[in-house]
Amino acid sequence: MDPKPDAAKPESREAFGWLPQDWRIQWGLALTLLWFGFLAAYVARNVGWGNFMDLPIEQMGTFLEGAFAFLAFLWLVLGLFIQQSVLAENNEELRRNNLHSERQTQAIAATELNARQETFFKIAESTRRQLGAITGLLFISSQGPSGSQAYTAEDFSGLWQQFASGDYEVFSRLFLTLAATDGTDLTDLFYGTEIRRTHTSNFLAGFDRLVRLARECDTDDIILDSLLYTAHGLLNNRMRELHPSMKFATLQATNSDAYLASLMLSDKTE
Repeated sequence: MDPKPDAAKPESREAFGWLPQDWRIQWGLALTLLWFGFLAAYVARNVGWGNFMDLPIEQMGTFLEGAFAFLAFLWLVLGLFIQQSVLAENNEELRRNNLHSERQTQAIAATELNARQETFFKIAESTRRQLGAITGLLFISSQGPSGSQAYTAEDFSGLWQQFASGDYEVFSRLFLTLAATDGTDLTDLFYGTEIRRTHTSNFLAGFDRLVRLARECDTDDIILDSLLYTAHGLLNNRMRELHPSMKFATLQATNSDAYLASLMLSDKTE
Protein backbone atom coordinates (compact mmCIF):
# COMPACT_ATOMS: atom_id res chain seq x y z
CA MET A 1 0.00 0.00 0.00
CA ASP A 2 1.42 3.36 -1.04
CA PRO A 3 2.03 5.88 1.78
CA LYS A 4 -0.17 8.92 1.90
CA PRO A 5 1.24 12.02 0.15
CA ASP A 6 0.97 14.13 3.30
CA ALA A 7 3.01 11.69 5.36
CA ALA A 8 6.31 13.12 4.12
CA LYS A 9 5.44 16.74 4.80
CA PRO A 10 6.40 16.81 8.52
CA GLU A 11 9.77 15.16 7.71
CA SER A 12 10.49 17.68 4.96
CA ARG A 13 9.66 20.54 7.29
CA GLU A 14 12.03 19.18 9.94
CA ALA A 15 14.76 18.65 7.36
CA PHE A 16 14.57 22.28 6.20
CA GLY A 17 13.71 23.75 9.61
CA TRP A 18 16.99 25.72 9.61
CA LEU A 19 15.76 27.85 6.70
CA PRO A 20 14.27 31.24 7.66
CA GLN A 21 10.49 31.39 7.29
CA ASP A 22 10.36 35.00 6.08
CA TRP A 23 10.22 35.06 2.26
CA ARG A 24 12.14 38.35 2.19
CA ILE A 25 15.10 36.78 3.98
CA GLN A 26 14.94 33.78 1.66
CA TRP A 27 14.89 36.11 -1.33
CA GLY A 28 17.82 38.09 0.09
CA LEU A 29 19.84 34.92 0.69
CA ALA A 30 19.18 33.78 -2.87
CA LEU A 31 20.33 37.13 -4.28
CA THR A 32 23.38 37.06 -2.04
CA LEU A 33 24.37 33.61 -3.28
CA LEU A 34 23.83 34.70 -6.89
CA TRP A 35 25.91 37.82 -6.26
CA PHE A 36 28.76 35.79 -4.78
CA GLY A 37 28.57 33.48 -7.80
CA PHE A 38 28.75 36.50 -10.10
CA LEU A 39 31.76 37.90 -8.21
CA ALA A 40 33.52 34.54 -8.36
CA ALA A 41 32.92 34.32 -12.12
CA TYR A 42 34.04 37.93 -12.60
CA VAL A 43 37.30 37.41 -10.72
CA ALA A 44 38.01 34.13 -12.49
CA ARG A 45 37.38 35.57 -15.96
CA ASN A 46 38.74 39.11 -15.78
CA VAL A 47 41.43 39.06 -13.09
CA GLY A 48 42.29 35.49 -12.30
CA TRP A 49 42.48 34.13 -8.82
CA GLY A 50 46.27 34.14 -8.79
CA ASN A 51 46.47 37.76 -9.86
CA PHE A 52 43.65 38.68 -7.49
CA MET A 53 45.58 37.39 -4.50
CA ASP A 54 48.61 39.44 -5.63
CA LEU A 55 46.70 42.73 -5.86
CA PRO A 56 47.92 45.59 -3.65
CA ILE A 57 45.89 46.02 -0.53
CA GLU A 58 44.41 49.36 -1.64
CA GLN A 59 43.17 47.90 -4.94
CA MET A 60 41.73 44.85 -3.20
CA GLY A 61 39.99 47.14 -0.71
CA THR A 62 38.49 49.17 -3.55
CA PHE A 63 37.29 45.97 -5.23
CA LEU A 64 35.74 44.58 -2.05
CA GLU A 65 34.10 47.93 -1.29
CA GLY A 66 32.42 47.98 -4.68
CA ALA A 67 31.59 44.27 -4.53
CA PHE A 68 29.86 44.44 -1.16
CA ALA A 69 28.10 47.80 -1.70
CA PHE A 70 25.27 46.04 -3.48
CA LEU A 71 24.86 43.54 -0.62
CA ALA A 72 24.92 46.30 1.98
CA PHE A 73 22.18 48.21 0.14
CA LEU A 74 20.17 45.01 -0.43
CA TRP A 75 20.15 43.99 3.25
CA LEU A 76 19.53 47.56 4.36
CA VAL A 77 16.35 47.68 2.25
CA LEU A 78 15.30 44.20 3.38
CA GLY A 79 15.92 45.17 7.01
CA LEU A 80 13.69 48.22 6.64
CA PHE A 81 10.86 46.12 5.17
CA ILE A 82 11.24 43.48 7.88
CA GLN A 83 11.27 46.16 10.56
CA GLN A 84 8.08 47.69 9.16
CA SER A 85 6.47 44.27 9.12
CA VAL A 86 7.48 43.61 12.73
CA LEU A 87 6.19 47.03 13.78
CA ALA A 88 2.89 46.36 11.99
CA GLU A 89 2.57 43.01 13.77
CA ASN A 90 3.38 44.64 17.11
CA ASN A 91 0.80 47.36 16.49
CA GLU A 92 -1.79 44.73 15.59
CA GLU A 93 -0.93 42.77 18.73
CA LEU A 94 -1.24 45.94 20.80
CA ARG A 95 -4.59 46.65 19.17
CA ARG A 96 -5.82 43.15 20.00
CA ASN A 97 -4.54 43.49 23.56
CA ASN A 98 -6.25 46.86 23.94
CA LEU A 99 -9.48 45.41 22.55
CA HIS A 100 -9.22 42.45 24.92
CA SER A 101 -8.52 44.78 27.85
CA GLU A 102 -11.47 46.95 26.87
CA ARG A 103 -13.75 43.92 26.76
CA GLN A 104 -12.44 42.78 30.14
CA THR A 105 -13.03 46.25 31.55
CA GLN A 106 -16.58 46.24 30.18
CA ALA A 107 -17.21 42.78 31.62
CA ILE A 108 -15.87 43.85 35.02
CA ALA A 109 -18.00 47.02 34.92
CA ALA A 110 -21.09 45.00 33.97
CA THR A 111 -20.42 42.53 36.79
CA GLU A 112 -19.91 45.36 39.25
CA LEU A 113 -23.09 47.08 38.08
CA ASN A 114 -25.03 43.84 38.41
CA ALA A 115 -23.69 43.34 41.93
CA ARG A 116 -24.67 46.90 42.89
CA GLN A 117 -28.16 46.40 41.47
CA GLU A 118 -28.63 43.18 43.41
CA THR A 119 -27.49 44.95 46.57
CA PHE A 120 -29.84 47.83 45.81
CA PHE A 121 -32.90 45.58 45.45
CA LYS A 122 -32.13 43.95 48.79
CA ILE A 123 -31.81 47.36 50.46
CA ALA A 124 -34.87 48.67 48.59
CA GLU A 125 -37.07 45.90 49.98
CA SER A 126 -36.02 46.71 53.54
CA THR A 127 -36.41 50.44 52.93
CA ARG A 128 -39.91 49.99 51.47
CA ARG A 129 -40.88 48.17 54.64
CA GLN A 130 -39.39 50.97 56.75
CA LEU A 131 -41.17 53.66 54.75
CA GLY A 132 -44.41 51.71 55.02
CA ALA A 133 -44.08 51.57 58.79
CA ILE A 134 -43.40 55.34 58.93
CA THR A 135 -46.47 56.12 56.81
CA GLY A 136 -48.49 53.80 59.06
CA LEU A 137 -47.45 55.76 62.15
CA LEU A 138 -48.12 59.03 60.33
CA PHE A 139 -51.55 57.79 59.26
CA ILE A 140 -52.43 56.79 62.83
CA SER A 141 -51.31 60.21 64.05
CA SER A 142 -53.52 62.04 61.56
CA GLN A 143 -56.48 59.67 61.19
CA GLY A 144 -56.46 57.78 64.51
CA PRO A 145 -57.68 58.65 68.00
CA SER A 146 -55.27 61.57 68.31
CA GLY A 147 -56.22 62.91 64.89
CA SER A 148 -59.46 63.05 62.95
CA GLN A 149 -60.63 59.69 64.35
CA ALA A 150 -61.74 58.67 60.85
CA TYR A 151 -60.45 55.13 61.39
CA THR A 152 -61.24 52.85 64.32
CA ALA A 153 -58.90 50.47 66.09
CA GLU A 154 -60.38 47.58 64.10
CA ASP A 155 -59.72 49.45 60.86
CA PHE A 156 -56.08 49.96 61.81
CA SER A 157 -55.76 46.32 62.82
CA GLY A 158 -56.86 45.24 59.35
CA LEU A 159 -54.49 47.74 57.71
CA TRP A 160 -51.54 46.51 59.75
CA GLN A 161 -52.37 42.93 58.84
CA GLN A 162 -52.33 43.96 55.19
CA PHE A 163 -48.97 45.64 55.80
CA ALA A 164 -47.61 42.50 57.50
CA SER A 165 -48.61 40.39 54.49
CA GLY A 166 -46.20 42.39 52.30
CA ASP A 167 -48.29 45.36 51.15
CA TYR A 168 -45.86 48.01 52.39
CA GLU A 169 -47.51 50.87 50.49
CA VAL A 170 -51.03 50.49 51.87
CA PHE A 171 -50.81 53.61 54.03
CA SER A 172 -49.19 55.63 51.24
CA ARG A 173 -52.12 54.78 48.96
CA LEU A 174 -54.56 55.88 51.67
CA PHE A 175 -52.78 59.24 51.91
CA LEU A 176 -52.95 59.63 48.13
CA THR A 177 -56.67 58.83 48.31
CA LEU A 178 -57.11 61.51 50.95
CA ALA A 179 -55.22 63.95 48.73
CA ALA A 180 -57.92 63.52 46.09
CA THR A 181 -60.66 64.33 48.62
CA ASP A 182 -61.92 67.91 48.65
CA GLY A 183 -61.19 69.85 51.79
CA THR A 184 -58.29 67.66 52.94
CA ASP A 185 -55.41 69.70 54.32
CA LEU A 186 -52.36 67.61 53.47
CA THR A 187 -50.01 70.14 55.02
CA ASP A 188 -51.72 69.57 58.37
CA LEU A 189 -51.62 65.80 57.87
CA PHE A 190 -47.88 65.87 57.22
CA TYR A 191 -46.64 68.76 59.33
CA GLY A 192 -49.53 69.73 61.68
CA THR A 193 -47.92 68.38 64.84
CA GLU A 194 -44.40 67.71 66.02
CA ILE A 195 -44.84 63.95 65.78
CA ARG A 196 -46.24 64.18 62.26
CA ARG A 197 -43.39 66.45 61.21
CA THR A 198 -40.89 63.92 62.61
CA HIS A 199 -42.52 61.02 60.77
CA THR A 200 -42.62 63.01 57.52
CA SER A 201 -38.96 64.03 57.87
CA ASN A 202 -37.97 60.41 58.45
CA PHE A 203 -39.91 59.37 55.36
CA LEU A 204 -38.28 62.06 53.21
CA ALA A 205 -34.79 61.14 54.40
CA GLY A 206 -35.33 57.41 53.83
CA PHE A 207 -36.77 57.85 50.34
CA ASP A 208 -34.07 60.35 49.33
CA ARG A 209 -31.30 57.90 50.28
CA LEU A 210 -33.06 55.18 48.30
CA VAL A 211 -33.18 57.47 45.25
CA ARG A 212 -29.46 58.18 45.63
CA LEU A 213 -28.67 54.46 45.69
CA ALA A 214 -30.86 53.90 42.63
CA ARG A 215 -28.97 56.53 40.63
CA GLU A 216 -25.63 54.90 41.47
CA CYS A 217 -26.65 51.55 39.96
CA ASP A 218 -29.04 52.68 37.21
CA THR A 219 -27.59 53.74 33.86
CA ASP A 220 -30.85 54.56 32.06
CA ASP A 221 -33.14 55.63 34.98
CA ILE A 222 -35.42 52.58 34.74
CA ILE A 223 -35.08 51.84 38.46
CA LEU A 224 -35.46 55.51 39.36
CA ASP A 225 -38.64 55.84 37.30
CA SER A 226 -40.11 52.77 38.96
CA LEU A 227 -39.42 54.29 42.37
CA LEU A 228 -40.90 57.69 41.59
CA TYR A 229 -44.17 56.21 40.32
CA THR A 230 -44.81 53.93 43.28
CA ALA A 231 -47.22 55.00 46.03
CA HIS A 232 -44.20 55.85 48.21
CA GLY A 233 -42.69 57.91 45.38
CA LEU A 234 -45.87 59.87 44.69
CA LEU A 235 -46.40 60.50 48.40
CA ASN A 236 -42.79 61.65 48.70
CA ASN A 237 -43.38 64.25 45.98
CA ARG A 238 -46.42 65.65 47.82
CA MET A 239 -44.47 65.85 51.07
CA ARG A 240 -41.64 67.70 49.37
CA GLU A 241 -44.03 70.12 47.67
CA LEU A 242 -45.87 70.95 50.91
CA HIS A 243 -42.89 71.29 53.24
CA PRO A 244 -43.41 74.54 55.17
CA SER A 245 -39.77 75.62 55.51
CA MET A 246 -37.69 73.81 52.88
CA LYS A 247 -37.60 74.06 49.11
CA PHE A 248 -36.68 70.73 47.52
CA ALA A 249 -35.41 70.14 44.02
CA THR A 250 -37.89 68.29 41.84
CA LEU A 251 -37.16 64.61 41.32
CA GLN A 252 -37.29 64.32 37.55
CA ALA A 253 -38.36 61.08 35.89
CA THR A 254 -37.67 60.21 32.25
CA ASN A 255 -39.33 62.57 29.81
CA SER A 256 -41.46 60.10 27.83
CA ASP A 257 -42.09 62.47 24.90
CA ALA A 258 -38.37 63.22 24.48
CA TYR A 259 -37.51 59.54 24.79
CA LEU A 260 -40.04 58.51 22.12
CA ALA A 261 -38.85 61.33 19.87
CA SER A 262 -35.29 60.03 20.14
CA LEU A 263 -36.50 56.58 19.13
CA MET A 264 -38.19 58.01 16.06
CA LEU A 265 -35.02 59.86 15.07
CA SER A 266 -32.90 56.74 15.45
CA ASP A 267 -35.37 54.76 13.31
CA LYS A 268 -35.15 57.38 10.55
CA THR A 269 -31.34 57.37 10.55
CA GLU A 270 -31.34 53.58 10.19
